[in-house]
Amino acid sequence: MNFEFFIAKRIIDSKAYKSSISAPIIKIGIVAIALGIIVMMIAIATGIGLQQKIREKVIAFNGHSIIGNYDNNNSEESLRPITNNQDFYPEFTSVPEVTHIQGTATKSGIIRLENDFEYIILKGVGADYDWQYFKEFLVEGRLPDYTKKRNEDILISQYLANRLELKLNDRINTYFLKADTTKPPNVITYNIVGIYNSGLQEMDQLFVIGDIKHIQRLNKWDDDQVGRFEVFIDDYNNLQTVGEAIYKEVPSTLKAQTVDKVYPFIFEWIKIFDNNIYAIIGIMILVAGINMITALLVLILERTQMIGILKALGSANTSIRKIFLYNAGYLILKGLFWGNLIGISLLLLQKYFGLFPLDPKTYHVSAVPVYIDLGYIVALNIGTFVLCLLMLLIPSYIISKISPVKAIRFD
Repeated sequence: MNFEFFIAKRIIDSKAYKSSISAPIIKIGIVAIALGIIVMMIAIATGIGLQQKIREKVIAFNGHSIIGNYDNNNSEESLRPITNNQDFYPEFTSVPEVTHIQGTATKSGIIRLENDFEYIILKGVGADYDWQYFKEFLVEGRLPDYTKKRNEDILISQYLANRLELKLNDRINTYFLKADTTKPPNVITYNIVGIYNSGLQEMDQLFVIGDIKHIQRLNKWDDDQVGRFEVFIDDYNNLQTVGEAIYKEVPSTLKAQTVDKVYPFIFEWIKIFDNNIYAIIGIMILVAGINMITALLVLILERTQMIGILKALGSANTSIRKIFLYNAGYLILKGLFWGNLIGISLLLLQKYFGLFPLDPKTYHVSAVPVYIDLGYIVALNIGTFVLCLLMLLIPSYIISKISPVKAIRFD
C-alpha cells in the first residue's frame, strides 16, 4: 500500500481525529463543499432549463428560421403572399439539418363579445403544420384538424379565455377589416375546441390558431399562397450555421431570418443567464476552496508533532504534503457526495413536482424549469475537486517550514 495513503487513512479512521479540536472546522469545510456543489448544480440546471424553455416557446410560434418577403412590415400581419411552389417546399432537402417546414399566415382581428372585445392575431395553419409543441401546451380540449375542408375550429390561449371569460365549445364572432376600410368588416364565427397555455404571455395574449384557408379567403389569395414559411432544424446549437445555409438556398426575392434575429430582446435577455451561472460557479468554488484551506491549515497545526516525527524518521516534505492532501481530498469527496445527493434530489423534485413557481409575466414560465444532464454534473464535480485540490497546494508548503526539533517539542 502507498505509504502516504496508508498514513492518511489511519488519520481519517482515528477516533481522536473525529473528536479533535479541528473536527468542527473540518465539518464546516465539508458543508461548504456540499453547499457549493448544490448551489452550482441548481444554478446550471435552472439557468440552462430556463433558457431552453423560453427558446422552445418562441420557436413553437415561429420555427428556428423564418422565410418571408422583403418589406417594411413591422407588424405581425402577413400582407403579401408567397407561393408554396418553391424548391425548398414541402421538403428542404438541400439542407439536411432541416427537420420540417410549414406554411403559415397571420391576420389581425378583433374578438367582439356582448360586453367586451379584444385585439388578436389569427395565425392560419394548414395540413402541413407540426403540432408537437402545442400538444405540450394544450390544457383543455383538443387540437383542431385542418387537413380536410375549411372549418371554424380554433385554439385560443388560456390568457384570452380567462380575460374574456370564454370556455370550450363557446362560439365567438371575430371581425377582420377589409382593404377598403369604408366597407363593413368580415365576420367569422369561430368554435373554441382547445385552450393552450405556452407561458409566453407576449404570444399568448395575441395568437389564436385557426385554419389558413380563412386567411386565404379573406385576403383573396390562391390556395397555394401563404404568408411565410417556418423552418425547424434538429439542433438549436447549430442555429447560426444552418441559418446561413437556409439563407443561401432561398431565392433572392425572399429573406430568411433566424428566430433570434426576429426576437433579439428575448434571446439577448436569456444570454445573460450564462454570465450569472459563471459568476455563481466562481464564487462557490472560491468560498469552498477558502474553507478547505482553513481546514487544511488547522489539520497541519494539530498534527505538528506527527510531522516532526515523520521528518526525524527521514520522510521528505513532499511525502508529508501528500498525506495531508490525501486527507483533504477525502474531505472534498465527502462534501461532493452529500452535495450531489441533496442537489440532484432537489432538482428531481422540482422537475416532476414543480415545487418552486415563477411569475410568467417576468420569466415566461410558471415554474422553475430544470435541465438535468450527466455530462455537466460529472464535469462540475471533477472541476470542483481539481480546483479545490490545486488551491490547497500552496498552503501545504507550510509543512516544509516546520523544523523537526521544534515540532516534536510542540505542544
